[in-house]
Amino acid sequence: MIGYLTLILSCQLVGEVVVGALGLPVPGPVLGMALLFVFLLLRGHIPDALGATADGLLRNMSLLFVPAGTGVIMHAALLSEALVPLSLAVAISTSAAIVVTALMMRVLSKGAPDE
Repeated sequence: MIGYLTLILSCQLVGEVVVGALGLPVPGPVLGMALLFVFLLLRGHIPDALGATADGLLRNMSLLFVPAGTGVIMHAALLSEALVPLSLAVAISTSAAIVVTALMMRVLSKGAPDE
């Protein structure tokens, strides 16, 4: 488990370093995840121990949101000042995501046979 946890965190670190060095507009962990994906493609399968390690991380993912929740509570006054613009931004972006998803589904499913 320690070895595969080290692999996951090493991929994230490499992603962070590459993004920082090249100034890419992609978050480091996303690039690290892509690197891990390429590694697994080259390997041909997901090792059982890596799957168990990833499942352990997913089961405890709620703990990773504690710092973000703490930041929201600490800056509640600042967020309340910008409540209307933030609410509008969330509503508009969510609506746009739903519309784009529906349009893409319509376009991509035109050639697919009905099930």
